[in-house]
Amino acid sequence: MADLTPLTPNSSFSLTLRLQIPNRVGMLASVTQAIATTGGNLGQIDLIEQTRKESIRDITVDAASTEHAETIVQAVKVLPDIKLLSVYDRTFNLHRGGKISITSRIPLRSVSDLAMAYTPGVGRICTAIAQDPEEVYNLTIKQNTVAIVTDGSAVLGLGNLGPAAALPVMEGKAMLFKEFAGLDAFPICLATQNTDEIIQAVKNIAPVFGGVNLEDIAAPRCFEIEQRLRQELDIPVFHDDQHGTAIVTLAALFNALKLVHKSLAEIRIVINGAGAAGVAIARLLRKAGADKIWMCDSKGIISTSRTDLTEEKREFAVKAQGTLAGALQGADVFIGVSAPGVLTPEMVQSMAKDPIVFAMANPIPEIQPELVDKNVAVIATGRSDYPNQINNVLAFPGVFRGALDCRAQTITTTMYLEAASAIASLVKPSDLDREHIIPSVFDERVVTAVAAAVQRAAREEGIARS
Repeated sequence: MADLTPLTPNSSFSLTLRLQIPNRVGMLASVTQAIATTGGNLGQIDLIEQTRKESIRDITVDAASTEHAETIVQAVKVLPDIKLLSVYDRTFNLHRGGKISITSRIPLRSVSDLAMAYTPGVGRICTAIAQDPEEVYNLTIKQNTVAIVTDGSAVLGLGNLGPAAALPVMEGKAMLFKEFAGLDAFPICLATQNTDEIIQAVKNIAPVFGGVNLEDIAAPRCFEIEQRLRQELDIPVFHDDQHGTAIVTLAALFNALKLVHKSLAEIRIVINGAGAAGVAIARLLRKAGADKIWMCDSKGIISTSRTDLTEEKREFAVKAQGTLAGALQGADVFIGVSAPGVLTPEMVQSMAKDPIVFAMANPIPEIQPELVDKNVAVIATGRSDYPNQINNVLAFPGVFRGALDCRAQTITTTMYLEAASAIASLVKPSDLDREHIIPSVFDERVVTAVAAAVQRAAREEGIARS
């Protein structure tokens, strides 16, 4: 059952209200009071225009949901003598026209520039690549470019929205590649959800790209798509919903376990959610040394007695049967990659001493941290407005930066383990506490550390080509 704890206002539901306000004592205060009373988080107030009688101001407000935003607007609308001139949603405004663009790396200022960058000079470059295909890495964008490929079948936690509705997420991903790792990435949203057609499409566009980031493709198809592309392409293929999530989760768990003085080998972990992320997390935790993992899906514990299991779920089937609540009794760690509100305070209280809770469902976690903060050793979420944000951006930019820089043919489990250790190591023992188990996504050391770890692993495994 979902809890009813109010969500924290945040910038993803941010509004700008343009108001005409009489220049009288207390009028602006009445606006701010109305916003505060309805639970809005007041941001910047800008004076746009002022006369002796009135002023026009833009007021920024963060809300917790679309419905909450409408409540705030209505509270301001009914204020006497205050005129609401316009309202705009800042998130929608930010996306207008798209979030990314392609720009030239070199200027074209003269005929001679054009003759070298395009015809006839470019013909010499084409010939050089035809004679030595490896030159494509030196003479084109391939060495620094990633394809972000989706079919729109599992967009965030929103479901099968299709390729067009997936595009804003892929644009955002491209921004993160550029901002954090200096990589050029481009969204490829495919108008098919057929496994063979997706694989063929990616193979057909592969000549342009140095790596492929699969994104928001539903399980179980995503497992086959990634596996076959890895076999059939000689460039790195990485399904971020699986492996990015797993890397950062393991990094966070490494540090959380230090706080409670437990080891991976001794603890029992319950993973709720058996899709792409849940399976990948379980696989990586097992590689890292965890052997007591109970996985649950919407029907409860993934038990050997069940007949409805996919191949991936059968990997983690246990003898135990029952519900999530039953699985959690005496468990040391809860990892949620599932649905809002499925975890209750009573379930957490039934866990072992010093429980660790990673409630990573987005945008609404499996349990609101406020409900169990005093009953857990550590709690983490996928949200930026709580401590301990477990976010894939800590992993995928550095993973690709490292893989492309050493021309790795593929990305391996050893790279995942090394990347997780590198992320965890950035939190010094003196800084490690229950609200700081993972570095910030804006920590500039992260990409460098992860890239170095990935390159080191690639060289040790003999899959680096430069």
